[in-house]
Amino acid sequence: MPLTSEHPAIRRVVDAAARRGVAIEVTRFDGSTHTAAEAAAAVGAELGQIVKSLVFVAADGDGAPEPIVCLVSGANRVDLARLATFVERDVRRATAREANELTGFVIGGIPPIGHDRPLRVVMDPDLDRFEVVWAAAGLPTAVFPVSPATLRMLADADTAPIAEDAPVG
Repeated sequence: MPLTSEHPAIRRVVDAAARRGVAIEVTRFDGSTHTAAEAAAAVGAELGQIVKSLVFVAADGDGAPEPIVCLVSGANRVDLARLATFVERDVRRATAREANELTGFVIGGIPPIGHDRPLRVVMDPDLDRFEVVWAAAGLPTAVFPVSPATLRMLADADTAPIAEDAPVG
């Protein structure tokens, strides 16, 4: 169903896109799009077209956690060693609580944009296989379609082969 009510989390995502000159169309569903499989079924897309926004934590020099959001194809899993090599630091998956505190969104609804603070974003190049991908829009029941190139620009993302079994070169 098309977006019929405003929600502050969705508004943050829409406003973040608008600040970069992009209008996005958010769709909300009665059921959850919390998992990539649920989102794919809801929008009628391939699993790989779903953008998983996964939060990782790297320790910086003073020990404070630095959040890293990985935008990953729904069919893929992040290889921690590859991610650590790319960011040149040890990394670990954020807990649900950390993900919420670091991004301002709950797991299952974490969008690629609109976070509480600037975050480093790394994008899985496998998303480029598709003309359109679907990303969370701030709630576990809201998504928006976007081209991978526009997603990369909106999120100011670096692209790196961070998925398990991804080609390295």
